[in-house]
Amino acid sequence: MSAVGPRRGRGLPPTPGIPVPSDRRFRRPDIRPGRRRPGARGIRLLVRAGLPVVAVAAAAIWLGGAVLESRLLEVDRLLVRGANRLTQADVELLLDGLRGTSILSADLEAFRQQLLASPWVEDAMLSRVLPSTITVRLVERRPIAVARVGQALHLVDGAGVIIETYGPEYRDLDLPIVDGLVAAPAADEPAVDRAAIALAGRFLTELATAPDLHEQVSQVDVSNPHDAVVLLDGDPAWLHLGDEAFVDRLRRYLAWAPALRADGQVFDYVDLRLADRIVVREGEQRTASSRE
Repeated sequence: MSAVGPRRGRGLPPTPGIPVPSDRRFRRPDIRPGRRRPGARGIRLLVRAGLPVVAVAAAAIWLGGAVLESRLLEVDRLLVRGANRLTQADVELLLDGLRGTSILSADLEAFRQQLLASPWVEDAMLSRVLPSTITVRLVERRPIAVARVGQALHLVDGAGVIIETYGPEYRDLDLPIVDGLVAAPAADEPAVDRAAIALAGRFLTELATAPDLHEQVSQVDVSNPHDAVVLLDGDPAWLHLGDEAFVDRLRRYLAWAPALRADGQVFDYVDLRLADRIVVREGEQRTASSRE
């Protein structure tokens, strides 16, 4: 009986040197995908989107600088409205430095303050009109009286602001001379008494409603803030009107004056503050600046 080798399994014998393919379902792939940083794609997108924005911004900055430096936008005209006493030359002098600046960058508030430095200017407004015009609208102070300060005369408005020294150029103003407005006269810087200017303002405002009387008033003394004392043209008497009903009391005096002087009586003091009678005094020596 012959020897029998080990028994081989059924099927084809194995072929040496030829690898047998394995089932890939059970193998981990040898090549692994690389890791991507989170947000890298977003950063690239932002950079791509931002480049045009930066370019536009740079162009805008350059264009803005070119516009500001353009001669076409330099202020070369001042259009003044509301000026009466101030001339065009006066206003341009007050706005020295505005011409030639860029209309877009000019500091209009600073130039407005330069205008307000003038005692004639109560208020001002500046506005831009492209390409090169600045409109200037003024509210000038309105003088209501000529205030006597020592030997000098000054224009004063209703707020008690001393506008300017009264001179020949203001002779067209039909204003009465008012004494007693300055509490403490000072040659360099007179100060107006607020109570006195208030009385003068009330008197002159009421007087403006009676043009026929306004023309006759020559001087007013408000040294006593409760008594407006008035001198009429061609009449030597100082009329004490108190602090109200000024027009009615002046008319009452004018109605009685012919009878009072009918017998040649001379008087220079008339008190009209009492409703039922007129008090007359003869021969009183009174100066415009004296206090009662």
